[in-house]
Amino acid sequence: MAADAIRLLLFPAMMAFAASSDLLTMTISNRVSLILLGSFFILAVMTGMLLADIGAHVGAAAVVLAATFLFFARGWIGGGDAKLAAATALWFGFDQLLNYVICASLLGGVLTLAIMRFRLMPLPSWLAGQDWAERLHRMDTGIPYGIALALAALVIYPDTSWMKSLGM
Repeated sequence: MAADAIRLLLFPAMMAFAASSDLLTMTISNRVSLILLGSFFILAVMTGMLLADIGAHVGAAAVVLAATFLFFARGWIGGGDAKLAAATALWFGFDQLLNYVICASLLGGVLTLAIMRFRLMPLPSWLAGQDWAERLHRMDTGIPYGIALALAALVIYPDTSWMKSLGM
């Protein structure tokens, strides 16, 4: 019962929180990644995941963390984005990693183009005075890529072994 709650509620809730937090504040709390990390291991133990499979999931997370750390060092993404992508890769393992990376890249491209277009237009009056909208509208701020990472995770999640084991 608890494993099902973690599987069905926690992962999607953390992704929704990460996306909304990145949109509104341009930050993703370390707590999100830590909760995803801890809950993965709790769920893995509760569901009897083999140690070799846990190792493969950790390997996928390590690969993504290494790549995204390089992206962060070059200034292409934020630190929260790098940690969120690695924590998501931990949940997906190598089985769904390529699908996740492709989906996140495509959604990230669409998000970037949409925000660039938004920045070229005058800020709508109904958004004036909203700190998050004014920050998002400024040309000197980055792209809240956590939105694309989280949305891609929610798109891919139903195809993971976590959900398939529930018959979904």
